[in-house]
Amino acid sequence: MHQDVLQGYVICYTDSMQSKKLYRSKKNKMLAGICGGLGEYFDIDPTLIRVVWLLVVIFTGIFPGVVAYIIGIFVIPPAPDAMHVHHASAHEKTEGSQHRPDAE
Repeated sequence: MHQDVLQGYVICYTDSMQSKKLYRSKKNKMLAGICGGLGEYFDIDPTLIRVVWLLVVIFTGIFPGVVAYIIGIFVIPPAPDAMHVHHASAHEKTEGSQHRPDAE
């Protein structure tokens, strides 16, 4: 856990809070996974986000909502594969633990 002091307030946060990233969801996906990714990021039901998004699109005119969704497709990266992340971390552990006699 880390602590920061900001104008007399102590802010405590963990490493998991720092590494939280927004991705397009692969498991809660209807079109491109934007609403599913937002739901996973904010820990909200993606269906609720889809309903709110639909209401925003309807009441603001269809064009701004569709353009924002398309921008989200290009700006928000897809979620990494769980197997790829697991293999990468396992590779880093084995690579770092190898003994190199020439390094001494």
